[in-house]
Amino acid sequence: MSVELFNELERRINSLINVVDELKLENGRLKSENDRLNQERAGLKSRIDSILKKLEGV
Repeated sequence: MSVELFNELERRINSLINVVDELKLENGRLKSENDRLNQERAGLKSRIDSILKKLEGV
């Protein structure tokens, strides 16, 4: 194999490593957003349940 092929292989590997790093960061951001949305959903569910209990008493 020539030096040029090794250089191309190294460039592609570095590119893939960068993509993996970016995907890890995005995955972390998405997990945080998912956690936030789950908390918001739980809060809304609690409020709705409370309203429904009040309506049952009417």
